[in-house]
Amino acid sequence: MAAHFIAIALGFFLDRIVGDPQNWPHPVRLIGSLISTLTKRLNKGKARFMKGTMAFFITVVTVTVIVLTVVFFSYKLHLFAGIVVETILIAVGLAQKSLKEAALEVYEPLIEGDMKEARKKLSWIVGRDTERLGESEIARGAIETVSENTADGITSPLFWAFLFGAPGLWMYKSVNTLDSMIGYRDERYYEFGKFSARADDVLNFIPARMTGLLILLFSPNEGKIPFGKRFAGWRKDARRHPSPNSGYLEAATAWQLGVKLGGESSYRGVISKRPEIGPNLRQLEAAHIQTAIVQMHKASFAFFLLMMLIGVVLYAVA
Repeated sequence: MAAHFIAIALGFFLDRIVGDPQNWPHPVRLIGSLISTLTKRLNKGKARFMKGTMAFFITVVTVTVIVLTVVFFSYKLHLFAGIVVETILIAVGLAQKSLKEAALEVYEPLIEGDMKEARKKLSWIVGRDTERLGESEIARGAIETVSENTADGITSPLFWAFLFGAPGLWMYKSVNTLDSMIGYRDERYYEFGKFSARADDVLNFIPARMTGLLILLFSPNEGKIPFGKRFAGWRKDARRHPSPNSGYLEAATAWQLGVKLGGESSYRGVISKRPEIGPNLRQLEAAHIQTAIVQMHKASFAFFLLMMLIGVVLYAVA
């Protein structure tokens, strides 16, 4: 167990400092290729829910067994080899630096007034139409992405890594990738991706709520709102969000910044209206993207320390 905690700690800081080297074949792409192949073969005809469930288990079991095998034989070879391999697998499964860089690629042209470039970079990380967005809406898209992915890309994988090591992290990543690729509510994917979407909701349930609370506790209170009011507003607004988990991240961010998130967005020319969340005390602007990045780092580090503390206590008791 000590080696397991060492690998998680090293992986956490390796991702934060180094991130994912460019041009490396990321495992998520390989998972995506498997999902694409299964979707082409199975997402047709009748019984699409059962076929989608089959695709889910084929993907998750394949990924988990491969990672478990690699980690098992690495530790069998040598303790040091096992720690190194598990560290790399954990670091590659986290997204602290890549999420920061993606947000900064929107922030930098936006702060310089290059709206065309800011819209282009935002379109790389969101599904909404960006061609006509102004500064506040561009900032909103980047902030919502950073906020939601603090759980999806960092604390949720960490949670499952603490429970089951690198195999647990990559089990979660396979489910999250399934949800991002087939967990839609449109005619093509609704039945096929329903099981994957529900499974992702379940796996994110605890980490999302923990992370939202840590954002409230440890990130900058730019809205200067008393904690009791922020906490009550966070809980109320989180439940109004269409996602059972993302609302806890976005509502925490909105109340800490003193801004409004949610509202109207366009997807392929179709207007989508989500409930507005947050106190709406300040106009969203480019600088808030930087604060959202600070939130992400503080909440992620607090989550890491909390899980390490719980792990050490359980190890000592055992």
